[in-house]
Amino acid sequence: MFYRENGQFKTSYQSDLQIFPIAQDRIALALFALVAFVAVPMLASDYLFRAVLVPFLILSLAAIGLNVLVGYCGQISLGTGAFMAVGAYAAYNLNARIEGMPLLLSLIGGGLCAMAFGILFGIPSLRIRGLYLAVATLAAQFFTDWFTNRVAWVTNGSSSGSVSVSALQFFGIALDTPARKYLLCLSLLVLLGLAAKNLVRGAIGREWMAMRDMDVAAAVIGIRPVYAKLSAFAVSSFIVGVAGALWGFVHLGAWEPAAFGIDKSFQLLFMVIIGGLGSIVGAVFGAAFIVLLPLFLNLVPHWLGLAISTGTASFLEHMIFGALIVFFLIVEPHGLAALWATARQKLRLWPFPH
Repeated sequence: MFYRENGQFKTSYQSDLQIFPIAQDRIALALFALVAFVAVPMLASDYLFRAVLVPFLILSLAAIGLNVLVGYCGQISLGTGAFMAVGAYAAYNLNARIEGMPLLLSLIGGGLCAMAFGILFGIPSLRIRGLYLAVATLAAQFFTDWFTNRVAWVTNGSSSGSVSVSALQFFGIALDTPARKYLLCLSLLVLLGLAAKNLVRGAIGREWMAMRDMDVAAAVIGIRPVYAKLSAFAVSSFIVGVAGALWGFVHLGAWEPAAFGIDKSFQLLFMVIIGGLGSIVGAVFGAAFIVLLPLFLNLVPHWLGLAISTGTASFLEHMIFGALIVFFLIVEPHGLAALWATARQKLRLWPFPH
């Protein structure tokens, strides 16, 4: 009976259009933010930061960017890893070639370069759609893999093809501990997530969803396909580019082109599908599923006292992981976000059956 809207009156359009119109949601969000920003940095171990929390936050940000394109605008993309690579290498070159370049400007610069790259490879979406568009974005992945491996300028003349960054600072604060890196990733996830949420709730988001549902009808009622599709590619690529720069700078520290291969593109697409297409919170749920489930599957044999080899454990992990994904997509094709929305709706009506 605690999740009720009785007595919560809306007296203005602004209050009626809040992202979280129910007071209980706002209180729960404030408590969750307090735990995430204060309690977790004080209590979590370095291993938890490095292996779980930081990858989860960065992949959540990348999944939000991909969901803008795939979930809200309906443009299938298989080149997300390429946009992450462009963001990472662009930020690296800005940091390495410009003396005293602030980390924030490097991240934004990487996002802007990824945005330009995304718009370039988004131009085919004006003429093609569906599987053909997926192949066109896949070309971006292959081109980026070739470019980062063959052009020495991208890696600043590195003979091995790998690059590295060190001594990161954010507004004069050294990012020398996992907790500080976690707070940076969490802050950027919150800011860009809120920006994406407000975009999809506004006129631009309605244009994207109109193009997703029926592009011909959207064009008839006055929506410009060129602007709608390319703006979706631009926003998506910018967010993914920032996530790629964070993945290289904060999580890896040193990386090579293989870190942003096609497997990363498929991993992000699975996150969006499992979490829920057309949902910002679904992207976060999908990232949590992809990051946490393999860790859980690795721990189960130890909990059960089973002695299995590393190869067998890896094989079982992939097999169970794939089976769970297929099972989940059959049971709830709209993703984890739909389960979350259903649970909240049932709480609003409980204990009544309707």
